[in-house]
Amino acid sequence: MAIRFYIYKYIFMDFKALLSIILFFAITSLHAQQKGSFSFEEELFDFGTIKEKEGAVEHKFVFTNSGDAPLIIQGVRASCGCTTPAWTKEPVPPGEKGFVLAKFDPKNRPGSFKKSLTITSNASQSAKTIFISGMVESTPRTAVDSYQTKIGNLHFRYRAMNMGKVTTDKPLTRSFDIYNNSDEPIAFLDQMTLPPHIAVRVQPEVLDPKTKGKIVVTYDAKLKGDLGYVSDPIRLTTDEKKDAEKPLLVNATIEEYFPPMTLEELAQAPKLKFVETTHNFGSTKEGATVQTTFSFTNVGKSALNIRSLKSTCGCTVFELDKYDYAPGESGEINVEFNATGRRGSQQKSIVVFSNDPSASHQRLIIKANVASN
Repeated sequence: MAIRFYIYKYIFMDFKALLSIILFFAITSLHAQQKGSFSFEEELFDFGTIKEKEGAVEHKFVFTNSGDAPLIIQGVRASCGCTTPAWTKEPVPPGEKGFVLAKFDPKNRPGSFKKSLTITSNASQSAKTIFISGMVESTPRTAVDSYQTKIGNLHFRYRAMNMGKVTTDKPLTRSFDIYNNSDEPIAFLDQMTLPPHIAVRVQPEVLDPKTKGKIVVTYDAKLKGDLGYVSDPIRLTTDEKKDAEKPLLVNATIEEYFPPMTLEELAQAPKLKFVETTHNFGSTKEGATVQTTFSFTNVGKSALNIRSLKSTCGCTVFELDKYDYAPGESGEINVEFNATGRRGSQQKSIVVFSNDPSASHQRLIIKANVASN
C-alpha cells in the first residue's frame, strides 16, 4: 500500500513539472509574439518640383504602432548624404503615433531624385524602407559661379591650367577661359614671366567689363626636356592698380612620342620587363626606413635606355647604377621608403620612363602599413 502511495506521489509531481514546463513555453511564446508594427500613413512622399535656391525641404512620415508591444526605432539610414533623418526617440506604445522626418538638401542636385530611408527597429519587420522623391529646379549659374578663382578683378576657373597629356612630337595649344568681373576694362601687358617651353597670348588683349576672354597656352614638351607630370609657374600682368600680377600654374603630363612601328620593328625594339612591379613592406613602424629592390631585364633586341625615374613622394627615393642596358642585360632599382610622419596604410609609386615603345612608362608600387610608436 505504501509503495503504491509513493508511485502516485511521484506521478503527480512529474505531472506538475510537465505542466510548469508547458506553461513556461506558452508564456514565452506569447511574449515572443508581442511585437510593435509600423503602419505608415504613406510610404512614399513626392515633393514635386522644388527650387535649388530655396534650400532644404522636409517631410514628416507619421506612423501608428499597430502591434501589441512598444515600438522602438533603433536608427534610420538615408541612401544619400543629401538626406538627413530624424525620428521619435521614445518607445511608441501600441495604438500611439510616431514619426520619421526626412530633410532633403537640393544643393548641386538638379533633376529628378528618389531617396530611401531604411528604419531599423524592434518590430516584427526589423527593417522598413520609406521613400522621398521629386524634381530639383537648378539655380541659374552666373559667370562668377563658373570662375571661382579671383586675382584682382579677373576670375579664372582654376589657378592651375592643365594641358593634359602632351607628347614630344609637336607643341600643344589649349585655351582657358577668364572673366572680367569689374566695371572697368582690363588690359594685359607684355610683362609676362614664362619658361622657354611655354608661350601665352590673351584674347582679347583688352577685356571689356563683365565679359569673357581666353588665355591661349602653347606648350612645347620637347623643349621642356622632361617626362611625366610637371608643373611650371607663370606670371601675367595687367594694368589694374591692385593685384596686377597674376601668378598661375601650367600643368602637363609629358609622354615621349614614338612613331608608328610595324610588327617587325617592334620585335627588334628594346623591351623593359620587371620581375615584379609591386612590393608590400607589411607592418612598419613610424620613423623606420625600409628598402627593397626591383629587378628588371632588357628582353628586347635593341639597347634599352632608362630615360628617367620619378617618385610620387619625397618619402620614397631610388637608386639606379646606370641607364643603358644591352639586349639580355639585367639591372636593379633600389627603393627606400622613409615612414617618418606617416601613419596607416601607405601606397607610393615610382614611374620608370624608357625607350621601350610598347611600354614607355611603367609604375613600380610600394605599400606599407605604418603603425605609430
